[in-house]
Amino acid sequence: MESSKIQQFLEGKTIFITGATGFLAKILVEKILRVQPNMKKLYLLVRASDTKSAKKRFYEEVMQTELFKVLREKIGAKNLNSLVEEKVFPVAGDISFEDFGIENSEIKDEMFKEIDIIINSAATTRFDERYDCKNINKVF
Repeated sequence: MESSKIQQFLEGKTIFITGATGFLAKILVEKILRVQPNMKKLYLLVRASDTKSAKKRFYEEVMQTELFKVLREKIGAKNLNSLVEEKVFPVAGDISFEDFGIENSEIKDEMFKEIDIIINSAATTRFDERYDCKNINKVF
């Protein structure tokens, strides 16, 4: 798909990405912010106990990485911080629980009404997980 088509597709969309602190999701978040800063919102599911912890983990494990150096240089650190504050929303949760483990009902309701695109990038680091996706029917 051409870059311009991707930009058009993402413009004005609300995107939900699971596994936001993982390797692939970091790259995806950076790419979206770089090529289409005019997306509506970017909800990022972060394994954390509350919103404050999710934001802290997102800034430390995602935004402070070397990956965002090009974007920082391109638009400036101050503009990048403003863009993230305005459009990026780290959400505390866990994909292995019902409703992604999102306990804040206001955020959950808002997200489920607004989301246009879901990208599942979540993974587990346990190597004895079940393969039958026992909770998948509870989410969808």
